[in-house]
Amino acid sequence: MPAQPFEIRALRPSSDYGAVFEPILTASPDRPFVVAQLGQSLDGRIATPTGASRWINGSAALDHLHRLRAHVDAVVVGAGTVLADDPMLTVRRVPGRHPARVVIDPNGRVSCEARCLADDGVQTIVVTSDARRGPRHVDMLAIESRDGWLDPVAIAHELHDRGLRKILVEGGATTISHFIDAGVVDRVHLLVAPIILGSGTMGLSLSPIAGLDEALRPQTRLHQLDDGEALFDCDLRQQRRG
Repeated sequence: MPAQPFEIRALRPSSDYGAVFEPILTASPDRPFVVAQLGQSLDGRIATPTGASRWINGSAALDHLHRLRAHVDAVVVGAGTVLADDPMLTVRRVPGRHPARVVIDPNGRVSCEARCLADDGVQTIVVTSDARRGPRHVDMLAIESRDGWLDPVAIAHELHDRGLRKILVEGGATTISHFIDAGVVDRVHLLVAPIILGSGTMGLSLSPIAGLDEALRPQTRLHQLDDGEALFDCDLRQQRRG
């Protein structure tokens, strides 16, 4: 059967933008609800060949990311993102509470001086492959390592058991890809900037498929942000056939 064309519905910023947060607000508390966010260029790049990535996406995309943080219980990043960007993972650009900060660091690469590990009253968790000790204000969560990676399913359920039911996987692209491959991501918010890099680091990199019938075909809504960037809200739990 030939693949069916994508059916993408456009949303107007002034009236329907809040709809992208509705699935998070109404998510069942009985299991983890996981949303992944990724920003990229028109040609699918998340960084230049030198690693520069900070200004690929603009102000509206950053506002959206902070709104996402304000809607979840925990924000998850990998050690590589912390080492490259030293993010704070707080809500600063919009009203709301700071989510718990979760750093996946199987090999202990992240320094205690990282800004996301600051002792500022926000719950902080470091996910490791063993029971090593960390700073007194940081909770250490040991998850069994498989082929050098910590199981995203186990991470999501451990966080849920700690009361962190709504989870944002923010970066980097490798961490997001592993969570999608593991089948634990409910929605993907893909922010596409009107810029073409032509070279550099690609975004998502999932397990290889043999044919298009194996491709993910999530139901997708498109929202145009104020500065020309596009937000693709992809529902991975609702797949189109084809």
